[in-house]
Amino acid sequence: MRAWKEDHPVAARVIGISVSVLAALLVVVSFVLPNRPENFQLAQFTRLPVEALIGAVVLTALPRRPRLITAWLGGVVLGVLTVLNLLDVGFYQYLGRGFNVILDWPLFTDAYSYLQDTLGGTGALGALIAAVAIVVVVLGVTALAVVRLSNVIARHRATTTRSVLVLSMVWMTCQALSLQVSGVPLAAEHTVTMLQYRSDRIRETVRDEREFGKTAQADTFGNTPGSQLVPDLRGKDMIFTFIESYGRSAVEDPIMAPGVDKTLDSSTQALAKAGFHAKSGWLTSATYGGSSWLGHSTFMSGLWVSNQNRYRTVTASDHLTLTDAFKKTGAWDTVGVMPGVQKGWPEAKWYGLDKVYNAFQLGYKGPKFSWSTMPDQYALEQFQQQVHGKKHDKPLMSFVILTSSHQPWAPIPKMVGWNQLGNGSIFDAIQKAGNKPADIIADPTRSKEEYGKSVQYSVTALTQWLERYGNDNTVLVFLGDHQPISRVSGNNASRDVPCAIVAKDPKVFDKIADWGWSDGLRPAHNAPVWKMSAFRDRFLKAYGSTPHPTKG
Repeated sequence: MRAWKEDHPVAARVIGISVSVLAALLVVVSFVLPNRPENFQLAQFTRLPVEALIGAVVLTALPRRPRLITAWLGGVVLGVLTVLNLLDVGFYQYLGRGFNVILDWPLFTDAYSYLQDTLGGTGALGALIAAVAIVVVVLGVTALAVVRLSNVIARHRATTTRSVLVLSMVWMTCQALSLQVSGVPLAAEHTVTMLQYRSDRIRETVRDEREFGKTAQADTFGNTPGSQLVPDLRGKDMIFTFIESYGRSAVEDPIMAPGVDKTLDSSTQALAKAGFHAKSGWLTSATYGGSSWLGHSTFMSGLWVSNQNRYRTVTASDHLTLTDAFKKTGAWDTVGVMPGVQKGWPEAKWYGLDKVYNAFQLGYKGPKFSWSTMPDQYALEQFQQQVHGKKHDKPLMSFVILTSSHQPWAPIPKMVGWNQLGNGSIFDAIQKAGNKPADIIADPTRSKEEYGKSVQYSVTALTQWLERYGNDNTVLVFLGDHQPISRVSGNNASRDVPCAIVAKDPKVFDKIADWGWSDGLRPAHNAPVWKMSAFRDRFLKAYGSTPHPTKG
């Protein structure tokens, strides 16, 4: 290399200057890199980061060995912060929130499983290798860039000192005058702000875990005897059903809403012909874009279960769930139908379920539809054959979680004749003829269109099942667990999901006359909006339950 430099001094100088300039640009970009997708605009990268000026001062003052050690460590730290910012971008894009450095590591296992179901084993492995490579490259290149700049600083201390002095004056002037470009301040302290933000998040997470443990011990109905729980629903077959990713955007977005609203309205009319009536409103979910179990547990427990720590805490407690309330009466048998569960599920005990039918107990021999193990229509038919349609001494309280509207919304099942379902092999041709996940994931418009179709399918399957198998004593409560990812719902979408109650008995609706909910399956735009955690207590009180609180 030395020989080449001696033989080509001009080329060596040009390359050296270019590498140094690129290193400087990389470091500046790392200092000002936004952590939210909507902030990626040119103005964000024209800012002057005060952290770069402070770093230059420190490196200028240090002797060689401490300087190199500091540069390496500083570069690695800057690389770590860059990776965390990129993780934030991804989490905001999919889950509507930033990455939590304490709680969110287990989600990578779920993400990898999702990729395996969506892209296959080879595709998932390729994505994993690419992700690891990106992290390694970011850390390594950022560290090398800082070391490179530290060597330049050491060779030109006087010039660096004068430059830092001038740039510091520029930074202070911009800060004092609040100078901006396109609404973005020119004087940046983004890295310091992000460090403070992450530090605050860590403290908040630790404090929240401690405080939520006390909250979970307090329960409005914790000491209520079974005889005083839901007396006004005795004799009813209760069904609580979640439709995956069924959010407000499906009902109101201009791309998805026409088809979904038509399905909701036609299903309302079809149910009315069968003697059923419906009321609907909005609930604000504790999660967004994923982590469905947080929505399930929030709705059932009446607690705001917004992260994995809270989920672990509440499911390890004896806090009363809606499903467990029915079991506690002794007047209902309780059952869960979980086509998405493919491993042990100890939470069944907390939910108060006598028996759970998972993906392997529903007799399905057909193809998977990406992440979804089986079409909703098939799962509902098996619910009828194995559970709901059998004779039983007590009414049933059923907890059903449907999966066909799970991302990536390709391929999507289609309705077939209910008598043709068999063991599910009828879906082979439908699955093969459907869209490929890779063709949908990268296209926001197609993702919206296919998401809307998947919701239409799930709603149709559920309401047709109710028309076919429901009776005078059937009461169905169904809702979404969360909004779809922001690529579909939008960066500023709410966390609201539709919730509907369907029954034949008018007395069921007399009890909730003061809720102000809309007639039919489609909630009005101005229908009441409650936090999802408020539903449990409102429901229990509406149907005659007497509060006997426990204290936290």
